[in-house]
Amino acid sequence: MTHRTPVLRPALAALVMAVLGSAACAQQAPAGAAEAPAPRKALRVCQDPNNLPFSNTKGEGIENRIAELFGRSLGLPVTYYSFPNRMAFIRNTLRMKVPGQDYPCDIVMGVPVGFDQGVSITKPYYRSTYALVLPRGKGLDAVQTADDFLKLPPERLKSLRIGIYDRSPATEWLKKHGLIDQGVPYKMMNADPAQYPGEIIEKELAAGAIDAAIVWGPIAGYYAQRVRQPALAVLPLASEDGVQFDYEMAMGVRYGEREWKQQIEGLIAAKQADIQAILKEFGVPLLDPAPGDRRN
Repeated sequence: MTHRTPVLRPALAALVMAVLGSAACAQQAPAGAAEAPAPRKALRVCQDPNNLPFSNTKGEGIENRIAELFGRSLGLPVTYYSFPNRMAFIRNTLRMKVPGQDYPCDIVMGVPVGFDQGVSITKPYYRSTYALVLPRGKGLDAVQTADDFLKLPPERLKSLRIGIYDRSPATEWLKKHGLIDQGVPYKMMNADPAQYPGEIIEKELAAGAIDAAIVWGPIAGYYAQRVRQPALAVLPLASEDGVQFDYEMAMGVRYGEREWKQQIEGLIAAKQADIQAILKEFGVPLLDPAPGDRRN
């Protein structure tokens, strides 16, 4: 497993950014400009270098594990090209083409279905949802569902500090339920190279700076497992009218690479049991696939 990381600042949360549409526009190569690809010598993955539970330069994330699984199946070594998953991620990874050089990577391991910013989406390989994360032993032990949370006495609800990432579905949910003043917003895009998506749970919630957090399910599940004191409960949230919490996640390749996309979709189908085992190991709240075919 090898890495090439440009000297750039890591982003806050690759997957969450993608889900909320903040990975920016990609440049399209001219039609008919692509030549027949050379035989693959490696599975070259585009990744964020500091974005657990999804990826990091140590290869410890969900997407790293799935990439290694695919690499073994293809009989290819896995290499990574790292770039912060924030503005222009696709343009600076999957679609970056310097004259006289090859693309630096060939696949993005986590892209929301419906994301169309210059990437061809595979069939989905999991569906998850945002979750409410609560500490146990802090007066909220009776809360087992989001409905229980909303039925707390009004004076109790009004006293809570609920951590959210700005411009996420959590903002709309708080607004809908009259709790916007209880929201404690955290920046989605942060220039600090040490920042990572789980800080809202591992540092802020665990330390008592906030009383609850609403984050994308894989982040909730993974970091709730890592925090020992206090114990944390992860309560998956159901989508409501005007608030979509659940998303299907797929992989992304370049447009025009039909055979490569079909090969990846074949691996998704063949390795589904292994993929699900990895997701469960990381504590990802998993939902049944959405009805209908939502592929691009």
